[in-house]
Amino acid sequence: MSRDLTPRPSDQTVLAYRTEVGSCFNARAEAALQSRQLTYWRGKVDLILTSPPFPLNRKKRYGNLSGDAYLTWLASFAPVFKRYLKPSGSIVMEVGNAWEPGEPVMSTLSLRALLKFLDEGSLRLCQQFIVHNPARLPSPIQWVNKERIRVKDSFTHVWWMSPSTRPKADNRRIQKAYSKSMVRLLERQSYNSGKRPSDHSIGTKSFLKDNGGAIPSSVLEFPNTLSVDPYLTYCREHGYKPHPARMQREVATFFIKFLTEPGDVVLDPFAGSNTTGAAAESLGRRWVSIEANEEYVNASFGRFLARPDRDLQLSFA
Repeated sequence: MSRDLTPRPSDQTVLAYRTEVGSCFNARAEAALQSRQLTYWRGKVDLILTSPPFPLNRKKRYGNLSGDAYLTWLASFAPVFKRYLKPSGSIVMEVGNAWEPGEPVMSTLSLRALLKFLDEGSLRLCQQFIVHNPARLPSPIQWVNKERIRVKDSFTHVWWMSPSTRPKADNRRIQKAYSKSMVRLLERQSYNSGKRPSDHSIGTKSFLKDNGGAIPSSVLEFPNTLSVDPYLTYCREHGYKPHPARMQREVATFFIKFLTEPGDVVLDPFAGSNTTGAAAESLGRRWVSIEANEEYVNASFGRFLARPDRDLQLSFA
């Protein structure tokens, strides 16, 4: 497979590779979303699922901005994203926490970014999720490991937004297996019904109905302990540095199943290692991904090689 390694203008949008159902572009999101290559998708996207560079107060090699510059930059995408969505479409954005430089206090930057993004796009906040990773290493190191005055930061925010108050969604597609105690209740068909201290009344008939699974909560827990997978193997074999802030595959899968159906279109403007594209493909959705860093784009190709179930017909532009 050949790659075009010729230096490119920063505003150029290049198709890096494609599958039968998806395309990955090497470009800055600002340029790609205004380019003729992507105009076809305006008004046709069912879900924008992405994890933009986090609002950190120090630079990382994946290109984050900081402070008020981050607020302005992220909010500028809100009306652009909205133009790509169907009326029933959703935006799901994962954003991590930020700490004030040199101080053991959290920054409100991520929260202010959410409010500004909603305002700029005239969007509704459908629901906020927390993604908890119990296996995350302790951080910030100074306050958690050295001075021992804080506990480890182990979660990220996920914001589900939409132009509509009722975007496409179905929680039956993301049901969890019932707990052992719930299985016993269903078998026994008896429950202590009636009012609770909150005045909420639980009826026996509705509570003991087998709906095929439990409705998940807005706190998602996915331990990220995987050290070997096809993506990491591909990076190691080809000398690429893995993306340092990869979205967990389980997060992408959860929201793609919840908010889309097979054949729908999923867009990730800050693709990184293209977790979103790979998850969308495995679930039978069409996808479009954009990533500015050419090395991350080339490395993400490895996510599509270990698919023995079908011929992906991958090709580099």
